[in-house]
Amino acid sequence: MWRVSRQSRNTVKPVEGTLPTYHYQCKNCGYDFTQWQEFSDDPITVCPQCSASQVRKIYSAVPIEFKGHGFYRTDASSSSSGSSSK
Repeated sequence: MWRVSRQSRNTVKPVEGTLPTYHYQCKNCGYDFTQWQEFSDDPITVCPQCSASQVRKIYSAVPIEFKGHGFYRTDASSSSSGSSSK
């Protein structure tokens, strides 16, 4: 969610907690950390713990939540099973 800053109507700032959170891990020391970053920011490449250039972004599955009608077997119409007896 984006909110217009009170200081200037032309400045748009992200609401705290709405920036994407990226998960990183250092291949050198194994340090595991997350970082809030803008979409336009460059990925982190240097480990904040050991200063090695061995940091890689970790990707994981995004949870999907199905809401509404038609996603479950019980939502299907039961009249279609009995219509083939003609």
